Amino acid sequence: MQSWFRAFLPAPIATDGKERLRAVVGAFLGILVTALISHAVAGTVTPWMVAPLGASAVLVFAVPASPLAQPWSVIGGNTLSAACGVLCVRLIGVPEYAAGAAVALAIATMFTLRCLHPPGGAAALLVALAGVKDPMFVLFPVLTNSMLLVASGVAWNNATKRRYPHVQLPPKPDAELEAVIAKYNQVLDVPRDDLRALLDEVRFRGMISGTRVRDVMSRQAISLTTENTTADAHGIFVEKHIKAIPVIDDAKHVIGIVSPIDLTRAGELREVMTKQVKTVDANARLADLVPVFSTSGHHHLPVVEDGKLVGMLTESNVIRALTPG
Repeated sequence: MQSWFRAFLPAPIATDGKERLRAVVGAFLGILVTALISHAVAGTVTPWMVAPLGASAVLVFAVPASPLAQPWSVIGGNTLSAACGVLCVRLIGVPEYAAGAAVALAIATMFTLRCLHPPGGAAALLVALAGVKDPMFVLFPVLTNSMLLVASGVAWNNATKRRYPHVQLPPKPDAELEAVIAKYNQVLDVPRDDLRALLDEVRFRGMISGTRVRDVMSRQAISLTTENTTADAHGIFVEKHIKAIPVIDDAKHVIGIVSPIDLTRAGELREVMTKQVKTVDANARLADLVPVFSTSGHHHLPVVEDGKLVGMLTESNVIRALTPG
């Protein structure tokens, strides 16, 4: 019973403040642009904007990757649903029956034409309750509003590095995933490629969840001190075929790192080495560090314990850890 009541509590939203601000500002600008243009086009004609567009804005700017927020879903869902509302008003004289029929017909139409969009149900209900019989209402304001909002969404989402429209990649064969989705038999508000990527991430993290940096690092870490010369570093690079050497002080604290490119500059070792060094703790989880190699451009990281150098973590170490057997 307690778990049943808990289902009514709000679910956590896994977005940071920056992403929330992006969605809020985008919705403000999208509705503002749509309202200004629609009002200018309408002149004295009213209404020049429909309320369901606010719900469409939530989808377009807050969850632009959702299948329910894609351009065809927004434009087709709102417009066709409004048309369903007009049809029901003209055929059914009782408002209550017209309202129910309009929403039901709208859902059936959106399913059939693959433009499921929750605000479409609101558009159908609005038309039915308002008793709108004029088919032109479907074109303006509903269609016009929807097209303007989508155009604003395309501009804002891409300007803020959010892919929109969110084009799904050709799905890879995944019989297990398709079987689970078929058994679930409900509308999933997540694109298949995104869902597959999430599942792959879960599997990956499960595979190496207990792996620590110390388990895969190279323990025989070669290092230099500021007493060494650039010639010493060059000799090690030639002999050992490595790409980076950490520079330590007398207490084995990492104070720099040198690469073959650094040696092309004139000066002492302490002058040419890179002083801003990213290090990792030997007890860190390997799963948390994979993005550092895949997206941040790092190829080798000094490993420290209690602030002292104890090894090196390279891309090769990570790849070996991820390779079965």
